[in-house]
Parts: sequence; C-alpha cells; structure tokens
Amino acid sequence: MARGAAQALGADWALSITGIAGPSGGSKEKPVGTVCFALYGPGVEKRVQKYFDGKERTEVQFQSAFYGLELLLATLNE
Repeated sequence: MARGAAQALGADWALSITGIAGPSGGSKEKPVGTVCFALYGPGVEKRVQKYFDGKERTEVQFQSAFYGLELLLATLNE
C-alpha cells in the first residue's frame, strides 16, 4: 500500500497504516489491536505488524500513528 501511494502521488516516501482498532472486527488470527505498517522510500521497503493489547479504539489509533512516525524517523536516521 505504501509503495502504491508513493507511486500514485509521486512522493519519495510513504507510510501506510491499516488494522483493527475495534471495538469489533477482530478474529482469533487478528484480534482487535492488530495493526500493520508499511514504509516505502528510496531503497527502503519495510513491513511491520504490531499488536496494541487491551486498548480503546482511540488509543490504538493514537499509538499506531505514533509508532508509524517513529518507524519513519528511525529509518531516516539509519
């Protein structure tokens, strides 16, 4: 998703976040709080799956945005 966004927008970098913030929609394989991240940039393509345990919907959304930006910053500083 991040690669497609970067290509469609002509951007150098793109970060995509998708997942199950709740309160419903989870399954045994992907419970509420499961979030997937993709980062795409020059010579970089990363995919990360993270689980935020026992959080409310807004907390999962906040933690996801925060983690996504941390992932981007850490990658830029490599």
